[in-house]
Amino acid sequence: MFFAIDVGNTNIKIGIFDGKNLITTFRMNSQIVHTTDEYGLMLKQIPEVQGIDLTKIEGAIISSVVPKVMESLHNAIVKYFGIKPIIVGPGIKTGIKLTSSNPKEVGADRLVDVVSGYEKYGGPLLVIDFGTATTYNLVTADGSFSVGITAPGVKISAKALWEDAAKLPEIEIKKPSSILATETVTSMQAGLIYGQIGATKYIIEQVKKEMGYDNLKVVATGGMGSIISPEVEEIDYYDINLTIDGLRILYEKNTK
Repeated sequence: MFFAIDVGNTNIKIGIFDGKNLITTFRMNSQIVHTTDEYGLMLKQIPEVQGIDLTKIEGAIISSVVPKVMESLHNAIVKYFGIKPIIVGPGIKTGIKLTSSNPKEVGADRLVDVVSGYEKYGGPLLVIDFGTATTYNLVTADGSFSVGITAPGVKISAKALWEDAAKLPEIEIKKPSSILATETVTSMQAGLIYGQIGATKYIIEQVKKEMGYDNLKVVATGGMGSIISPEVEEIDYYDINLTIDGLRILYEKNTK
């Protein structure tokens, strides 16, 4: 068994795999930096409550876009499990050809998504991750990754509205029944959700047009993807476990 840990801007998602079987997942807040011992206790106690035998843990892999978390989290795995985790970054075996102008700038999260998408669905493929930011990552048929588009995520846009506009309230982010809003809360929800839907459709259309791809597959992941994907017919698959599966694939590639 091994830990697959995805450190995002909002949450740390932890999966425990037994081979290819995902046994459990749980989350921690990544905006609060904990000590080595705090991370260690959480990594031990939460699975133990679920009845998982952690003596079978043999490895770990971490993908992170939050550098300030890494030292304590890395040290927690070493101290509490006696394991040196694999870190997703330069030098790791991926099976993907990075052909961007500066491969070292490619974020670990994007790399994991691309590896998972290409392995599971093949190429050419556009992977959309509706997270804190909304990212679009293009993989060609031969597994080359060079094109990435980054846009504000729904939650970033919502936060900007209620923090920078004095009279706008903090709201629940959900799709209203109609875009024709008649009061403040639903007008904000309509703008946020339908705006993201429209932007997603346009970006997919432009990628297909500029690349000349008629056979482009589109897969989405990320928390907000469950709201956006059903409204965008150009999205072929919504895969909630795309990132965590990507960590499993990378773990397998780098431990054989």
